[in-house]
Amino acid sequence: MNIDNYRQHSSYSDPGRHAALLDAVPADIATVAATVRNVIVHYRAGGVELPPDRLEEVNCRWVDRILDTDQSRFPLPLAAERPAADRVAGCCRDHTMLSVAVLRQHGIPSRSRVGFASYFVPGWHHDHVLVEYWDGHRWVWADPELDPAGDWGFDGYDIDPKAGLFDSAARVWSAYRAGSIDPEVYGVSPELPIRGDWFIHDYVLIELAHRQQDELLLWDRFGAMTEDLTTADLTLVDEIAALLLAADDGDEAAEKVLAERYASDARLRPGPQVHTMSPVSVSGTLSTVDLRRPTRR
Repeated sequence: MNIDNYRQHSSYSDPGRHAALLDAVPADIATVAATVRNVIVHYRAGGVELPPDRLEEVNCRWVDRILDTDQSRFPLPLAAERPAADRVAGCCRDHTMLSVAVLRQHGIPSRSRVGFASYFVPGWHHDHVLVEYWDGHRWVWADPELDPAGDWGFDGYDIDPKAGLFDSAARVWSAYRAGSIDPEVYGVSPELPIRGDWFIHDYVLIELAHRQQDELLLWDRFGAMTEDLTTADLTLVDEIAALLLAADDGDEAAEKVLAERYASDARLRPGPQVHTMSPVSVSGTLSTVDLRRPTRR
């Protein structure tokens, strides 16, 4: 996909009638990230206990709905301070999605990167989403969820792809297939059973969707996803992972093949509807979400 495509909003990043709110945010990554943290609080790791009826906000999905929720409480510029307990409940995907929306609003090519971070808990690789933006010379990884006041030991707004702090789902899958990692330390949390080989497999498909600007929720289910790799077409995901890694290395032909395969193979993308397993669902059952919606202005 051409870099210029990432200057354009997707249906997920489009702020709709809230465009002026994004116009008002300076486009340097430190300001963007601070603004996003002022609007969104992590639904379970934000340092505040949110009431049960607020947790469902993590499923807002589209940036205009995130901003609808925010503005219903604070009809103010996004930089105006919000108490942490009253911010929109979200997760890393939402911090990234709103950051990407601000950057795209200013014409800066940007996209979301799906993979695993090793800097939250020693020995554990949390599923995570970063911002990747084009600074005019190179793609830069930034984690808008990280407060730079924390003692992280690295620059969270310019994360070295070779440092092992964050690895794309494609790179982790390739390492798993080579037998060089333990898949059981890759997942949602050390305390939860949502982890392992099938989880990494499915995240390659989510990574591909995000790269094609279908910035799905991390708990959406579609196409070739499975919780049992004995039923999976492993060659399919091997091929997609290899293409993603080649595209990251600047291979334009690989980027083109990814776009072509995504458009032509229904196993690789969501359809008009997607099944989702919300992390805050009381019933613990799949629900169906219609992704078709008019652009709201």
